[in-house]
Amino acid sequence: MSNDVMPPGSRASRRSAQPRKRRRGLKITLGILLVLLLAGGGTVYWLYSQLDKNITGVDIDKALGDDRPEKLPTSGQNLLVLGSDSRAGAENKELGGGGAVSGARSDTALVVHIPEGRTKAVAVSIPRDTLVTRPECVGENGSTVSSKERVMFNSVYSQVGPACVVKTVEKMSGVRIDHYLEINFAGFKGLVDAIGGVTVDVPQDIDDKASGLHLTAGPQKLDGTESLAYVRTRHGIGDGSDLGRIGLQQQFLLALLSEVKSQDLLGSPANSYKIAKSATESLTTDKELASLTSLAEFARSMNGVDPASMETIMLPVAYDRIDRNRVVAAEPQAGRLWKAIREDTAVPEDAKKSPATGG
Repeated sequence: MSNDVMPPGSRASRRSAQPRKRRRGLKITLGILLVLLLAGGGTVYWLYSQLDKNITGVDIDKALGDDRPEKLPTSGQNLLVLGSDSRAGAENKELGGGGAVSGARSDTALVVHIPEGRTKAVAVSIPRDTLVTRPECVGENGSTVSSKERVMFNSVYSQVGPACVVKTVEKMSGVRIDHYLEINFAGFKGLVDAIGGVTVDVPQDIDDKASGLHLTAGPQKLDGTESLAYVRTRHGIGDGSDLGRIGLQQQFLLALLSEVKSQDLLGSPANSYKIAKSATESLTTDKELASLTSLAEFARSMNGVDPASMETIMLPVAYDRIDRNRVVAAEPQAGRLWKAIREDTAVPEDAKKSPATGG
C-alpha cells in the first residue's frame, strides 16, 4: 500500500480510516421497508415471490392483547420503525465492530405517521437516551416482566423484546401502532450499496476518529460503509450527543428515499431484485406484513408519498434533572405532538420545539 498522504476529505482518505471496534449500535432513523413503501416497490412485487422466506415476522398483536390505544379515526397508518444493532450473523458482527456485545438494542426508533390520503408522511425520532416508564410486558419466552420507571428507551428491546417496545411507545404516546418494522446493520449497508450509494449534503466538516468517518462539508456520495458511519457519528457533529446526530439521520433518510424513488425499478428487474434481496434479508415485520404480497399491497397504497414532502421531527425532550446524560419527554410539547398524530391532524409548530436542543 502506498504511503502517500491523501488530501483531507478525499474518498481515498475516507476509505483508509477503518471504523474502530466496539461500535455503539446502529444509529439510523429509517427502516428499510420505508424505502420500498415510499419508492413504489409494490409495482414490481411479482419479481420477488421467492424472497418471502427472508422476512421474519413477529406476532405483536398477540403479545399486546386488547389493552391498546384506539386506532386512528381515519384511514391513516402509524408505523414503528426500529434500527437494530444485532450482532447475529457474521456480517452484523463485522459491521458492529465484533465486540463482546450480546443481544441487540433498538438504538434508533421512528414513529412514522401516514395521514389519510397517503400523500405525505411525518417521522418522529425518539432519542435512544430518553427515560421512559416500561409497562408490564410479556417477554419473548412467554414470561411476564413487571413495569419499571426511568428505563432508558433503547434498553427495552434487549430487556424484553420488540413487542414491549411497541407497548412502551403506545403507553408513552397514546398512539396505536399499526405496523412494526426492524432493520439491522447488514440490511442498511447492503441496501445503500445495492442502489449505488446515496448523495448527502454534509453540513460541516466531520472528523470522527471513533467511527473512522472523515468528510468535508458539501455534497458527498457515500457507499454503504460510509453511510453507516455517517448516520452513527456522534463525536464528529454538534455537541457530541445522540441529539446532535438525529439531524444527520433524518437528512440521510430523505436522501435515501429520494435516491431509490428516482431509480427506474420497473425498467431494471435485476437491480430491483438486488434491492429487495438486501432489504428482506435483514427485515423483521409484524405478522400482518411478513410476506412480499402483503408488503407489496401496502407499498402500492404508499405510492403517492413523496420523500420531499416527508416531515422529520425529533420528539421534544428536556435534560433529566437527576441525570444530565439522559433526557425526558418535554411537556406540553410532546403531548401536543402525540395528540396531533392520534387525531390525524397537522402537527402544530409549538409541538416541535425541544428544550434540550434550544429549538
